[in-house]
Amino acid sequence: MKVEIWSDIACPWCYVGKRRFEEALTSFAATGEPVEIDWKSFELDPGTVSSPVGEPADYAGRLGKKFGTSRDQAAKMLDSMTATAAEVGLDFHFEKAVPANTFDAHQLVHLGRAHGLQQEVKDRLLQAHFSDGEAVGDRETLVRLGVEAGLDADEIRAALEDQRYAAAVRADEAEAAELGVSGVPFFVIDRRYGISGAQPAAVFLQALNRAQADSRALTMVSASAAGGSPDAADESCGPDGCAV
Repeated sequence: MKVEIWSDIACPWCYVGKRRFEEALTSFAATGEPVEIDWKSFELDPGTVSSPVGEPADYAGRLGKKFGTSRDQAAKMLDSMTATAAEVGLDFHFEKAVPANTFDAHQLVHLGRAHGLQQEVKDRLLQAHFSDGEAVGDRETLVRLGVEAGLDADEIRAALEDQRYAAAVRADEAEAAELGVSGVPFFVIDRRYGISGAQPAAVFLQALNRAQADSRALTMVSASAAGGSPDAADESCGPDGCAV
């Protein structure tokens, strides 16, 4: 079974949804069905300008401006989001979150995929942005975070310098548009089931179980549907003999 997940590094619900999905995977593991995870790129705000390393963060102020609310109202929204994240074991610190363009971070995730470290890179970037206050739009910061996830520093620098995975990021985003994905996280199971948002673990588990059951179901194709004779269904042999 393959699960493709479109998400952004700067998306708090993507981090929460990831944890809830992982909870569902833990339960689903009892079935013995292997699950391949492929993280897909999605930029919520491609026009974001990355703040310099060390610049003071004002997430509440920026959120209030974006949604036309006061800073205090935005702060309450962030407190609620922080409490929700804590329910799945995440320690959010929006007061430290640094504005970042995530395009290069998505390229780093693709590099991780090439080395079988996509999950590790994704985890490190999300933690860096929402918990550690790291500037995930800064290339040298990305080099350090990538190394912490198991990648080689020189290869990271080279990949980001020559934009090695830029086309892959754009391809993911184009594919999202074709599928009608307008918000993240968005989960696609075996290209048959789509799940939008950070749903409860029970919803993800139900979808995984259904996809597994459907993958083993036999779909009958009739002769008439293919333009053949309706009597073709009788042209077979069974326990009672053969229709001749």
